[in-house]
Amino acid sequence: MKAIGNIYLTWRKGKGGSRKRVGVIKRNANDGVTFSYLTEGVLQAEKEGFTPYVDFPDVTRVYSDNVLDIFGQRLIKIERPDSQKYLDFWSINPEFKENKYYLLAHTQGLLATDNFEFLADYNSVKGLSFISEICGLSHIDPPVDIISVGEELTWKLNKKNKYDNKAVEVYKGNFYLGNVKLVHCNVFHKSGGDKLKIKVKSIEKNGHINRVFINISF
Repeated sequence: MKAIGNIYLTWRKGKGGSRKRVGVIKRNANDGVTFSYLTEGVLQAEKEGFTPYVDFPDVTRVYSDNVLDIFGQRLIKIERPDSQKYLDFWSINPEFKENKYYLLAHTQGLLATDNFEFLADYNSVKGLSFISEICGLSHIDPPVDIISVGEELTWKLNKKNKYDNKAVEVYKGNFYLGNVKLVHCNVFHKSGGDKLKIKVKSIEKNGHINRVFINISF
């Protein structure tokens, strides 16, 4: 659990849109958590039609009651017969399979029914391993067979990126594939981040590469 820092609630207008950090979940010394909105991110997102998370409507308030119970509704029920496949995909440590903070961080709380994602700010600790995704594929449209599952990719920092000065670019050889997801890219800039490796976890394609999930680890 030391690998996981804050978890950011992000929002985007739709596929191909730019993600905005609109809120943050923080752990406190009493093993509780709080959720609050980030004013700058909310103001940016509102220009594109953002509305607050339905269970947390007040963007000026710090919420401390039932935060993980509410956000945890996005997580798969462990008792489902197909839950192990889900846990395996996200490389969930069995020790934490019922820890909602851990699960929310590692699975990103992804739902097909809205535009929210939960992206953890990871720490560069020994044994770090998490699943992320290459962003920007729809703009680049790489050749459909350029990468394969299990393949190691190269990366480099792009501190001059005008949208995110912590951007991390991902490459196959000299071919630019896209960037590591917002927030997930932070760990590459931390002490020891230069030792991180990126491997292809899963590819979704249908004539085009639609999504590429990657494993980031030491």
